[in-house]
Amino acid sequence: MPIYEFKCNDCQQNFESLVLIASAIDTIRCKHCNSANIKKILSVTSSRPAQGTTIPAGALSGCSTRSGFS
Repeated sequence: MPIYEFKCNDCQQNFESLVLIASAIDTIRCKHCNSANIKKILSVTSSRPAQGTTIPAGALSGCSTRSGFS
């Protein structure tokens, strides 16, 4: 069950909402002012590697030359 993050265009507050069906996004209202004038925003996620997993040196650094990206 995905949790989406939204921003209200009226009161400028961010809030999260559990959305069971993608088409239900149209029915979501601001939890602060009850406005329907909202937009879905990009949520930041985090994850942790499984216990005992090793991470190569520099893999978590965006400035590393070993990150695998050019």
